[in-house]
Amino acid sequence: MSFGILNNIPALSAENALNATQLALNTTLQQLATGMRINSGATDPAGLAIANGLGANIAALSQSIHNANDGIGSLQVADGALSQVSTLLNTAVSIAAEAATGTVSSAQRDSLNAEYQAILNEINRIGTSTSYNGTSVFTASTTSIFLTDANSSSTITSSVGALSSTTLALNSTTLAGNDGTAAQTAITAIDAAIQTVSNNRGTLGAAINRLRDASAVMGTQVENLTAAQNNIMAADIPTAISNLSRQSVLNQTGMAALAQANSQEASILKLLQ
Repeated sequence: MSFGILNNIPALSAENALNATQLALNTTLQQLATGMRINSGATDPAGLAIANGLGANIAALSQSIHNANDGIGSLQVADGALSQVSTLLNTAVSIAAEAATGTVSSAQRDSLNAEYQAILNEINRIGTSTSYNGTSVFTASTTSIFLTDANSSSTITSSVGALSSTTLALNSTTLAGNDGTAAQTAITAIDAAIQTVSNNRGTLGAAINRLRDASAVMGTQVENLTAAQNNIMAADIPTAISNLSRQSVLNQTGMAALAQANSQEASILKLLQ
C-alpha cells in the first residue's frame, strides 16, 4: 500500500458524504420548524407548482363565496323591505275598504285618504332609501354576482327592480270623494300591488337559494382543494423525526470519519522521523 500527501481521497469522500448529510439534515430541520414538506422550489418543483395552482383556486373560490354572500345579503335586505311593504299594503286595503262603505262621510274619507297617501309616501321612501353596502337596493339595473375558481368563471344575475307607488301602479289612486267609488277602485289596484310584491319576493327567494347553493358547492371545493394542497405541502412529522434521528447519527459518524481520514496524513510524518 502506498502513501501520499498530494491528495487525501478518503478525506474528500468523507467530506462529500458529510456535506450531503448536512444538507439533508438542514432540510429536515426546516420541515420540522415550518411544518411544511416543501419550503423552496428546489425541494419539489413539480409539487410546488401544483400546490401554488391549488392555492390560486382556493383564493379565487374563497372570494367567490364572499361575493355570493354579499349578493345574498343584498337580496335579503330587499326581501325584508318588501315584507314591510306588504304589511303597509295590507293596512292600505283595510283603510280603502273602510272608505268604500257608504256609511263613511266625505270628511272621513278625506282623513282616511290622508293616511293612505302617507302609506304610499312611506313605500316611496323605502324604495329610495333602502341600501346595501352604500348602494341602493331597488334599482332597475341587473346585479351580476361574479364567481370563479381561477380557471373558469360564471355569473349569477338577479334583478330586484325599482320600488315606488308608481311602479306598483298606486300613484294615481285615492280614497277621497263623496262616495266609495274611488276607494273601491283603489282596492283593486292595491290587491294587484300586493300580488306584484309577493311575486317579487318569490323571485328574490329563488335567487337567494341559488346563491346559497353556489356558496355551498364552492365551500366543498375549497375544503377538498385545501386537503389536496395540504397533502402536497405538509410535512410528514413522524417521517421527518425518523429522518432527523438517522441524519444526526450520520452527521456525527461523518465528522468522525473525516477526522480519521485527515489523521492518516499525520501518520506519514512518522516516516520522516
